[in-house]
Amino acid sequence: MTLLTLENVTASYGTSQALFGMTLSIDQSEAVAMMGRNGMGKTTTVKTICRMLPAEGQIGFDGRDLTRLSSHQAARLGIGLVPEGRRCFRDLTVEENLLVAARPGHWDLARIFALFPRLGERKKQRASTLSGGEQQMLAIGRALMTNPRLLILDEATEGLAPLIRAEIWEAVARLKAETGLALLVIDKTLKELRQVADRAILITRGQVAWEGAMADLDAETSERYIGV
Repeated sequence: MTLLTLENVTASYGTSQALFGMTLSIDQSEAVAMMGRNGMGKTTTVKTICRMLPAEGQIGFDGRDLTRLSSHQAARLGIGLVPEGRRCFRDLTVEENLLVAARPGHWDLARIFALFPRLGERKKQRASTLSGGEQQMLAIGRALMTNPRLLILDEATEGLAPLIRAEIWEAVARLKAETGLALLVIDKTLKELRQVADRAILITRGQVAWEGAMADLDAETSERYIGV
């Protein structure tokens, strides 16, 4: 069953248009990888889904029209975002960062600390004292504490050390295997994405250039739309 739909969505930053008829869908419990070169519209697409940027066209979530909703209303419907750049509350502790986002449901402190044991060990530390990788884990945990139905991860492993990247990809794989969450993962690492994504969407110049099963994404197509 389809959970999220975008149909012919356009969006702009002032007079500069960024999306040109973006059309995509995500089913319940499906993991979708969104890829493309920098500046092609991936984060802008995320902002329109989360209602952080005005857009024209149709945006639906579980049969509800999102186009006139605010970002907090979209979040309450079940859209969780792990934003690019982490954006933790630096002066709050790990525990406080998680609790401030909490909504009733499956995810609570115990389950977050089971997914990311490092956070449990540092629960009384301020977010500002954490490493970049630990802050990324905290950003993922905070999004899960809203108990979303769709979790969006925008460049969740960018700039992190290989060991931390591996821990985060392992957690994403667990979310895919053990929960009913739908996932939209924006990243550039094909090797890891192939382990978790059912389907791929390649973006160029504010619209979908290619989409299909992750297994059908060949080297020539990925080089054309993702390669440097």
